Amino acid sequence: MIHDPWEPPEVLLAVDLVILTLRGTSLQVLLIERTIEPYQGAFALPGGFLAHVEEDLDTAARRELAEEAGIEAGSLYLEQLGVYGEPGRDPRGRVVSVAYLAVAPRLPEPVAGSDAADASWQPTNRVLSGELVLAFDHRRIITDGVERARVKLENSALATAFCDPAFTIGDLQEVYEAVWGTPLDPRNFYRKVQKTSGFIVPVGGEQRTTVGRPARLFRAGLSSVLSPPITRPVAPAADAADTHPEKEG
Repeated sequence: MIHDPWEPPEVLLAVDLVILTLRGTSLQVLLIERTIEPYQGAFALPGGFLAHVEEDLDTAARRELAEEAGIEAGSLYLEQLGVYGEPGRDPRGRVVSVAYLAVAPRLPEPVAGSDAADASWQPTNRVLSGELVLAFDHRRIITDGVERARVKLENSALATAFCDPAFTIGDLQEVYEAVWGTPLDPRNFYRKVQKTSGFIVPVGGEQRTTVGRPARLFRAGLSSVLSPPITRPVAPAADAADTHPEKEG
C-alpha cells in the first residue's frame, strides 16, 4: 500500500501584546494604527510575525514592543496570556498568535515605530464595550488580558506592578478600582491589605505630603501570592421584581 508523503501545513506564528497601564485613574491599553492591509487604518495590538525561525517568542515580543511602540520591555511585567489560532482569524492565511500580558506603572506616551502609523493609550472600557473597533480578534485578546489582570489582583501581587517603586495604600487602591472597575471602601481595603502578609512593606519611615495627614509610603513585598486573597466585590443581585416580573392579568 502506497502512502502519500506527509507535508506540514503552512502556519504562520505571531506574537501580540496586551500592554496595560494606569493613566490618571483609568486602566488603559496600548493600541497601534495599522499601516497595511488587512485592516489598514484600524486599531490593533502591537505585535507581528517572528523575524526568523531561530527567534524565540519572548524575544519576538520584546522586539515588536520596541519596533511598534518605542517601549523597552525591561521595566515591564510580562507573561504569556494565551494562544489564539482559530482558522479564519487572519485573512492572510492560517496564523497562530501567542499573546502576552504586560504591565507597568504610568507609562509615557508611546512613539509609533516603523510598523505603525500611530500608537496611543486607549481606555480599556472603550475596547471592552465595543466602542472601538479593532482588527482581527484583538478585542477578544484584550478582554482575556483584562480578565487575567483582574483575577491576578485577587491572588497575586500584580497590583504593585502598576505602581511606582514607592507608593501609598491609596495608590494601590486606585489600581484595584481601575482594573476591577468598581469603587472600594478605603478603610476596608486598608484592613485587607494590612492583613495580607508580605504583600507590601513600609519604606523606611518615608511619607508623602498630601492634603490632611501625611501618607506612609510602601514598596512591594517578597510575597508573590496573596494569603488571604483580596477578593473582588460581588456585583449586587438584580431586584427580584426585575428578574421575576409579575405576569399581567
